[in-house]
Amino acid sequence: MNTIRTAVGAAVLALTCLPAWAEPTAKVAIHVDEENVSTMNMALNNAANIAKHYGDLGQEVAIEIVTYGPGLHMLRADTSPVADRIAVMALELDNITFSACLNTVQAMEQRTQKEVPLISEAEVVPSGAVRLMELQYDGYAYLRP
Repeated sequence: MNTIRTAVGAAVLALTCLPAWAEPTAKVAIHVDEENVSTMNMALNNAANIAKHYGDLGQEVAIEIVTYGPGLHMLRADTSPVADRIAVMALELDNITFSACLNTVQAMEQRTQKEVPLISEAEVVPSGAVRLMELQYDGYAYLRP
């Protein structure tokens, strides 16, 4: 009987010592579909303000900026007017993701017959529109600056 109690006690102790993979307090998807530096900066301002707000509260937040259509220029290495700012934010915030629509990349490449270079912070997703849908399904708030 002591052996069973010891085994159960050890199992309970092991489970309580596992790291907690808690869901962030807040999650937000920020949509950029315009080749407009003001819109891009507003999206980055929103992300920075949201991160600061939840950071000040000691809470986790997940932020994903999703680009497609003309908004992909935000994440293009050759045309982004905000690439330097994105690089700094990516270093400062470990809770931000920059998503680039593969459909848009392929359409731009087909139209120009040139490779579309993306900044190193960009993560390619199959479809920007579908990514926004998936994020909202997963409980992300939606912002469009």
